[in-house]
Amino acid sequence: MTLPKNNEASKRRVFDWKDRSSVSNEDGYARRDGSHGQLALIGPAPKTASGNLPLRGDLAHVRLAGCHFVPHYAVPMPHRVRQPGATLHAAANTSAEEIGQLEAGAKFDVLEIAGGWCWGELGEDGLVGYVEQVALEAPAP
Repeated sequence: MTLPKNNEASKRRVFDWKDRSSVSNEDGYARRDGSHGQLALIGPAPKTASGNLPLRGDLAHVRLAGCHFVPHYAVPMPHRVRQPGATLHAAANTSAEEIGQLEAGAKFDVLEIAGGWCWGELGEDGLVGYVEQVALEAPAP
């Protein structure tokens, strides 16, 4: 289907990033094209250490879509920690480095569920890591 050139819908952008200043020109893997102000990929994304940035090489929190390029973005699925002492790990493995202990009732935003593990972040800007799926529960609808 072809839209007429004067149609308002054809003039709207799919994504409208009002504040483009949050995208770094010096991040090592993306830069602005000087003539057009568009981003250009110039290499692989640097690996991030575990911390407070919900970003992996294959997946990121949807709020990072204007700043980091990955194949997939996820909208968080809010969950609560079911049992006291649930452990946040650096990888989806019980022998992986322990990042911290989670309190019962704490909010955990799940970005991926795979193999009995949930990857996400504690609250809005908390620690990022993996929690066993059995330690979490989705809130009642």
